[in-house]
Amino acid sequence: MEIAAWSAVVGLLLIITALGDSLLARLPLSTSMLYLAVGAAVSPLWLGWTTLAPTTHAKALEQLAEIVVLLSLFGSGLKMSTGLSDGRWLLPLRLAIVSMLVTVALIAGVGVLALGLPLGAAILLGGILAPTDPVLASDVQVADPGDRDRLRFALTGEAGLNDGTAFPLVLLGLGLLGLHDLGASGWRWFAVDVLWGVLGGVAIGALLGTAVGRLVLYLRRIHKEAVGLDNFLALGLIGLAYGAAGLAHAYGFLAVFAAGVALRRLEQRATAKAPVGEPAENAGKGAARRKRSSEIAAEAHANPDASHAQQVATDPKHAPAFMAHAVLAFNEQIERIGEVAAVMAVGMLLWAVEWQLASWGFVAALLLVIRPVSVAVGLFGSSTSATQRGLTAWFGIRGIGSLYYLMYAMNHGIDRVLAANLGALVFSTVVLSIVVHGISVTPLMAFYERRKRRRPSRA
Repeated sequence: MEIAAWSAVVGLLLIITALGDSLLARLPLSTSMLYLAVGAAVSPLWLGWTTLAPTTHAKALEQLAEIVVLLSLFGSGLKMSTGLSDGRWLLPLRLAIVSMLVTVALIAGVGVLALGLPLGAAILLGGILAPTDPVLASDVQVADPGDRDRLRFALTGEAGLNDGTAFPLVLLGLGLLGLHDLGASGWRWFAVDVLWGVLGGVAIGALLGTAVGRLVLYLRRIHKEAVGLDNFLALGLIGLAYGAAGLAHAYGFLAVFAAGVALRRLEQRATAKAPVGEPAENAGKGAARRKRSSEIAAEAHANPDASHAQQVATDPKHAPAFMAHAVLAFNEQIERIGEVAAVMAVGMLLWAVEWQLASWGFVAALLLVIRPVSVAVGLFGSSTSATQRGLTAWFGIRGIGSLYYLMYAMNHGIDRVLAANLGALVFSTVVLSIVVHGISVTPLMAFYERRKRRRPSRA
């Protein structure tokens, strides 16, 4: 397919998305469904303009999915403005640890008993499909940093955390297949891949997010410098956190998410703090001060007057909110572009998948049995309502994160037969998730918002 044709197709798709985004938000459809359909249309399934295949393009596909997931994880972190002492954080932690482990165990059981997979391959399949997707779940995630809704907060945090916490289980599956060093009795896997990989990734990301944020605010507030190019700040922090974690053999996905969380928390604390000279009793008005500063930052960022934006960006009161708003706004835009590329790639790959009837039964079991059971176990005894638990169970969206882990496994030596079997299971899951969740997200979330307005205490 020539570059001119690609340019026309992608350009038309982006324009349709821009013009119809608000319309799609009111319909039982999603932009991901559109991207998937276009990708399938240009593949050998119809027009034959491209022959993208998992076996021949695995490395490029892994890198594409990796980049898109990183952008989405950073954005998810920036939306998590609730302090770590807030009890809401227990929900995503329970989902990302307890529910994910239950999911992997159940998938592995189905893989061994029903699909005839060896234990290592079954655990690998569980690790690939356990993470919920931060890229495709924007409609059910936190809408803005001021959103304190338990359902949205839990789904956003879960997607941000479990793309990293799933990595040890992927490596365990590869290790049982003889493709990764687990160490004697699994000691290396537990010490390096589990403990250090997870804790090191979180620590590195939090440290870098805080340090970079403080440096930028110091230069802006004190010296009126380092203003503008917040897009470079966003991409730079993503790259620095991911690269530093990788060099330290920790998980870069967790580092990038933690960097986003740290940057947002720095902004929240700096904005809520009473400025020097104000009465001490004003220190308790942090929530109102954050809201007002966020409104001013958003207005200044949208204002075409560059001098006004620079004034707000260097104002001691509003500089933190302006920085966070500008970084998040840019990240959301580039994340949407990444979503177009990644979901179209999934559509382009469907022609090469060796579809199996058993795959669809497995997907039904995953979405209708395994996910609800894992959520019920993970959230048992929590303060969430029955509606919130039910929607959490349903919106376990699988997508680009699973594509990344599948390509990662293929690039680490799994044989072609196993790759084909896993590919059929993974692509069946991703495609069906995009369709059924895309159709159901608008009516179900509208129902939830109506119910929440009637019972605000359960938000």
